[in-house]
Amino acid sequence: MKLTVRIQKVILELICLLYILLFVYAAVSKLMDFENFQVQLGQSPLLSAFAGWLSWVVPIVELIIVLLLVFPKFRLAALLAAFSLMIMFTTYIVIILNFSSFVPCSCGGILEKMGWTEHLFFNIAFTVMALVGVVLHHRNFEISPAQTYILNIGNASITKLLLVTGGISVVFIISLYLLSENEIHRNNSFIRSYPHHPVAMIKGYNIKYNSYYIAGVANGRIYLGNTTAPRQILAIDTLLTDAKTLRIKVEGKQDYPFKSVQVRVKPPYFYLVDGTIPVIYRGKISDWSANRLTNIKKYFSAFEPIDSTLFAIRSIDTAESLNILGTLNTAKPNAFKQVSGMLEKRIDGIFDTDGKLLYNYQLKKMIYVYYYRNQAVISNSDLKTFQKLKTIDTVSQVPIQFAYLHTTGEKKFAKQPPMIQQGAATYGKYLFSMSNRLGKFEAESMLKDASIVDVYDLQKSTYEFSFYLYNYKNEKVENFQIYKNLLIGITKHFIVIYRLKSSHFNLH
Repeated sequence: MKLTVRIQKVILELICLLYILLFVYAAVSKLMDFENFQVQLGQSPLLSAFAGWLSWVVPIVELIIVLLLVFPKFRLAALLAAFSLMIMFTTYIVIILNFSSFVPCSCGGILEKMGWTEHLFFNIAFTVMALVGVVLHHRNFEISPAQTYILNIGNASITKLLLVTGGISVVFIISLYLLSENEIHRNNSFIRSYPHHPVAMIKGYNIKYNSYYIAGVANGRIYLGNTTAPRQILAIDTLLTDAKTLRIKVEGKQDYPFKSVQVRVKPPYFYLVDGTIPVIYRGKISDWSANRLTNIKKYFSAFEPIDSTLFAIRSIDTAESLNILGTLNTAKPNAFKQVSGMLEKRIDGIFDTDGKLLYNYQLKKMIYVYYYRNQAVISNSDLKTFQKLKTIDTVSQVPIQFAYLHTTGEKKFAKQPPMIQQGAATYGKYLFSMSNRLGKFEAESMLKDASIVDVYDLQKSTYEFSFYLYNYKNEKVENFQIYKNLLIGITKHFIVIYRLKSSHFNLH
């Protein structure tokens, strides 16, 4: 049945009214909660690199369209602009649902409580309404000379005009997506990508004291060392249901002036070490009895076992006043072998090169993550050569100021510099780096509720994504390790287990 001109005009008025209501509500909602809107745009895998200016442009364009819809002589231009904007919104959602590595949180006003599929159908409905509005206006109203000039319609087919407008809108959003992805991976700006919950908290266990650290994880058990009771180990299964205290027995000479005792567990052995002496005790976890290894002459400040007689260590080149990395082989006469040039001196060589020493058993690589610069260094499997990995942060070196104690000449920080990386862990092809530094469009309130972990692919030397490691009982995770698909974290009084979801991590 053919609609009368009067009914067509009523439908057109209704479409314009619905668009006025939609865009006024959406724009005002965005502007009233502007910080949240900008943060959510910043988390978008499609628009993150352009969130700064887009967060202003979108509500402003919506309000301009509303203003044009109010005046009848500009309605065709307004309806075409609304059609274009809805095509852009719809294209955005299609890319998010089908081509993005993760689906971010939705944002904004009337759509806040909708899922992405509902958003898609909602946008399609309004896109069709805009299309119908353009066609009805073209049929029932004469185009003014002003609109003819502005829109450059002339005698062109309205169908061609809609196709061109829609095509340009789709291409524009696809271009933003490609440019945004490139912007993030080129690391021109400090913008993180957050997948939708790649890590799930499973359970926590009260360990009562804040002196525990993770000594190792193996065979379904977590081994916690204790800084105040160095020979005591707390062993807990990964289900956090069975905990027992173990006591390390040390055989032979043990009357050393211990200052910095650490325990590492790598089955079938465990190691009790103090690099200030230096001494390494080795024993089997079957009886927790250790004997001192000989041929230990190199002092060290960081230690990770590679195998039963080979260890990755950080030591000091006293002649150059520089931290150095290398391997200590207790089975050979020339026990220490330096990986030359792996650590780079930029200020003093000691404080500026401080960091976390790791060993990746799957890739057979030594890894060192700097605390005060946006960099990690990774040795090749031969432990002779290395490569550098630039992290997502843009600070290449934190300025460090020193103070000297006149009585002893000891050098200390004049003030504590900010840490770029606070901690790190590695497993499989991944490096996990913990940070408390906010990137662009990240809400400062999140730091009260969670720690930020950035994930890197060691094989491709690329930043992959980030995730929030949420507090447990209001306590932040201070240290963590990865064991298979589990992230094991330590807070002041709890050990907490998180699961790494296979949809985001390839840990096979």
